[in-house]
Amino acid sequence: MKAIIVKQPGGADQLELSNQPKPVPKEAELLIKVEATAVNRTDIINRESSSGYLNHPILGVEVAGIVEKTVPGSTIKEGDRVMGLVNGGGYAEYAVMPVERAMIIPDKLSFVEAAAIPEVFLTAYQTLFWLGNLQESETVLIHAGGSGVGTAATQLATQLGKAHAIITAGSKEKLDFGKSLGADLAINYKVKEFDQEVLKATNNQGVDLILDFIGASYWEKNMGSIKVDGRWVLIGILGGSTVKSLNLRDLMMKRIQLTGTLLTPRSDEYKANLTKEFISKTYELFENDQLKPIVDRTFSLNQMSQAHEHMGNNKNIGKIVIEVG
Repeated sequence: MKAIIVKQPGGADQLELSNQPKPVPKEAELLIKVEATAVNRTDIINRESSSGYLNHPILGVEVAGIVEKTVPGSTIKEGDRVMGLVNGGGYAEYAVMPVERAMIIPDKLSFVEAAAIPEVFLTAYQTLFWLGNLQESETVLIHAGGSGVGTAATQLATQLGKAHAIITAGSKEKLDFGKSLGADLAINYKVKEFDQEVLKATNNQGVDLILDFIGASYWEKNMGSIKVDGRWVLIGILGGSTVKSLNLRDLMMKRIQLTGTLLTPRSDEYKANLTKEFISKTYELFENDQLKPIVDRTFSLNQMSQAHEHMGNNKNIGKIVIEVG
């Protein structure tokens, strides 16, 4: 089968389309004919470093496709259209997936749209509700509002959580798009000090929850944006991983709950439980257009280098999807 491997750790030019053995499913795994996959930041980390999260020669952590071989006794049947997370191997014509992670694709969604759901929506759901404990009518600050996780989180916060969303982004296009998804306030961090704008919007109280993709460079402004007893979930370090000056008393005085997380290295059991709860809460919302997978651009499998470069340029709004089938 055709698949994308990394010749050696490095840039997008190290991605290579090659012939690889078709995977053989183990017990409790499905064999899936992949119709579409998608690019994630974790793929770039694994491309750049041999010490990434995955122990798999083929990149890719999510797929949408058709079940070619199922598990005895499973409700998932051969021929079913499914989407979900895989333990690597998504950038290929075939992939294996633990059966408990498979989600039936809503009828109205294409494979391309379905491939834009698993990683970002599960990440957003986890950070908002499992870790962030977002409650109705609370306010969440979502950084990187135009990203895949950002666009998913904005929708989940407002449509499922019935909460208020404030987003940050660096272009008018991304800000306008975020507002179209339900954001109450969209702040251009290149033009305005987002912490000041957050305080204006919250009567100087700050937000209840922060979804932080940026890390070190936003540390002080995030401290200024969060209210007493607020929750802060760190899910990315696009702005660096080392805070030069950190006063732990600031966390203590505001009684802040700071949580760091990554989804890809989580256990199979954790991902299965997250998948089950997520799809039970959202399937009908996707069916009736209350939740929408956001596809920025599509590429073919042999255009994977261009797809990675597109993500590296931070121009995408929503997901970069690869059409495989």
